[in-house]
Amino acid sequence: MRASIAEYKAVEAAAMKFVKSVAEGNSRYAKELFVDEAVLFGFLDGKLEHGSIEQFYHNVDTVGAGENFDARIDIVALEETVAVVRVLEEKWGGRIDFTDYLLLLKIDGEWKCVAKAYNQNSDTIQQ
Repeated sequence: MRASIAEYKAVEAAAMKFVKSVAEGNSRYAKELFVDEAVLFGFLDGKLEHGSIEQFYHNVDTVGAGENFDARIDIVALEETVAVVRVLEEKWGGRIDFTDYLLLLKIDGEWKCVAKAYNQNSDTIQQ
């Protein structure tokens, strides 16, 4: 059974907390989205980042998105208690394009992110 449009909107609203934090350079909104135990995996400028979501909060709080930053949210999959969201980011920090995948669970009626994995577009990597 397909989820209702209202449920898609709820997942999108949850993912917007991620985008708003990145766009504003303030992890406050993302902290509402991610569970404390959330994990992060990806390569930033060729170096593996992995472990606690705290690293993502640090990155957001120390690198401004830049005035040309843009993002798009796509809901890839949505089931009763799990959702996969893709977030496309362009020009984070004025130069980096990312594709983020967020894994969300519906916990106590609220969509929360438990994991973030990302790809940095190869043409934006600085060695």
